[in-house]
Amino acid sequence: MILQALKEYYDRKPDLAPDGWERRGFPFLIVINHEGEFLRFEPTQEGSGKTKSFRQFLVPALGEKKGNGIKANLLWENIEYLLGIPVPTKMKPNPDVERVKKQHKCFQDRINALQGDGPAFAAAKKFVARDHSEAVVRDSLWPEVLTTNQPLALSLETVGAVLDDACVKSAVEAQREASDTGVRALCLITGATGEITRLEPPIKGVWGAQTMGANIVSVNNKNEGGSNAGATPAFASYGKQQAFNSPISKSAASAYTTALNHLLGKDSKQRMQVGDASTVFWSSRETKFESEVLDFFGEPPKDDPDRSTRAVESLFKSVQTGALAAEDAGIRFYVLGLAPNASRIAVRFWIVDTIANMATRFCQHFEDVKIVHGPRDRDTLSLFRLLVATAVQGKSENIPPNVAGDTMRAILEGLPYPQSLLQAAIRRMRAEHEVIYSRVALIKACLNRSLRFNNPQKQEEMKVSLDLNNMNVGYRLGRLFATLEKIQQEASPGINATIRDKFYGAASSTPVTVFGNLMRLKNHHLAKLESAGRRVTFEKLLGEIICGISDFPPHLTLDDQGRFAIGYYHQMQDF
Repeated sequence: MILQALKEYYDRKPDLAPDGWERRGFPFLIVINHEGEFLRFEPTQEGSGKTKSFRQFLVPALGEKKGNGIKANLLWENIEYLLGIPVPTKMKPNPDVERVKKQHKCFQDRINALQGDGPAFAAAKKFVARDHSEAVVRDSLWPEVLTTNQPLALSLETVGAVLDDACVKSAVEAQREASDTGVRALCLITGATGEITRLEPPIKGVWGAQTMGANIVSVNNKNEGGSNAGATPAFASYGKQQAFNSPISKSAASAYTTALNHLLGKDSKQRMQVGDASTVFWSSRETKFESEVLDFFGEPPKDDPDRSTRAVESLFKSVQTGALAAEDAGIRFYVLGLAPNASRIAVRFWIVDTIANMATRFCQHFEDVKIVHGPRDRDTLSLFRLLVATAVQGKSENIPPNVAGDTMRAILEGLPYPQSLLQAAIRRMRAEHEVIYSRVALIKACLNRSLRFNNPQKQEEMKVSLDLNNMNVGYRLGRLFATLEKIQQEASPGINATIRDKFYGAASSTPVTVFGNLMRLKNHHLAKLESAGRRVTFEKLLGEIICGISDFPPHLTLDDQGRFAIGYYHQMQDF
């Protein structure tokens, strides 16, 4: 289903690279003359800073991962393949000279195997027949080229990129069609008989996966002499090896990997990072909704911090008025979460539903996390901001992978948020003594959604703002703790550490151990207030809160610790 949906996406996107080709940016071109002589390096950089990019070219795709073998791309490659010059790196300070020679020979053989005529052909074949090592190192851009160490492509002087030549493109296509392996079977994606790919094309852009690419479809086995062999011989079902166990035609494999690489691209508006899961989304038909999801959940750009708020407001209006349902109600919407797993890619989650249902669940999520906040805080919080609030030191790499993936699944399927999310938010508050907007919003969402799921008649337990009628002991104790802290702050302006810094963890989990002492201390703090009217106001507030507390409990459950945090936060926001 996943591969079929990706193939459908490829078929409706005419701007994607055709079968057997890929779009790739090159930082430099190697400019040659008609005699195949090296002339210069030509930079292709466009823009600067964060808008910096390299000119894109349509180039022949290798169609499979290189791995540890020697496999050359056609008419474009890295320095070692293209020029035969060893390049030291941090990982390999002493490159294998003999291997580099073999790589360069492989690159030469691929170009020499091309059949065709024209100046671009002749120049390319003359180029690979020469040694250019002395000429290239004299070029002023050589140090930068060597440092960048990115693939390069050939460009013919006064003509342009060799791969843009029509005759060369025709020759490449002819060579590709003639390279049929002879293994033909029924393709599992298209249902048609075709040439089956042995190794799937690499998928790039999955955070944490190998930079050279990884695979979704991959079987690690081989067949020798009619018998199963290799590291995992049991996988060689019916004597078939590698991808022949799950037959996919070359054209279908090229289509789904091209589509997925496009969705995972750096500038893609249809991907976001959820913990360790690189998440992409698309619809079965082109819609405005698929390009807006990133605005709903992603971080807004610095030059337009209100973009997310406007997008969510628009979403609510479209759902409430029925405009969205009228336009795209029945269109399927796909969400795919991919996580790294060595040289392969694991599917963290795969959700399929209609756009109308997805939009309703998105609205419910934003309704669940909605809570009163300061004037400088954003009205809507991105999923990233919510998740990093649960991470140690607020760093994205410390977000527990299972928490991020399970949270996204809960949003997409309308399920209760994971218990681990509630635990993580409360744990961070107890460790850091910081009851912040994003953490409290998460706790409110977890409690309300859990209640709604287990008791559909009750839509919410915790309100957006201060709830004077909430008699839960955890919520009341949170309000009481906030009031005691406020009294202390007004009694000792500019105090470095308040009772929150010293007692929040104990007050929110084992109230009986600290509240007796705090209630005695508050008399001392009240006495220091200069305004008698202020003292009376606080005394009345304390009486209103305490009247709902029969006794300080010895222990609060995890849910009540969450209610404590919300009560504290609500009361502080009310102040």
